[in-house]
Amino acid sequence: MRIAKSISGPIGAFLVVIGGIWILQGLNLAWGPLARSFMQNDRQWAVYGLILAIAGVGLIVWGYSKPGKR
Repeated sequence: MRIAKSISGPIGAFLVVIGGIWILQGLNLAWGPLARSFMQNDRQWAVYGLILAIAGVGLIVWGYSKPGKR
């Protein structure tokens, strides 16, 4: 369990970044190479990105939380 918690922080951060990219593309706010995607201006990808970013934040919080009392 300790290994899973130790890698959940970086994985969560990765999910937040990818989710943010999907949100920008879905809302047509991306620029540069990110603006050339099939996800551009498709609100569905913004929703997927939001879900992914929330899951990433959850992983980060879980990874850095202290173990509970037993």
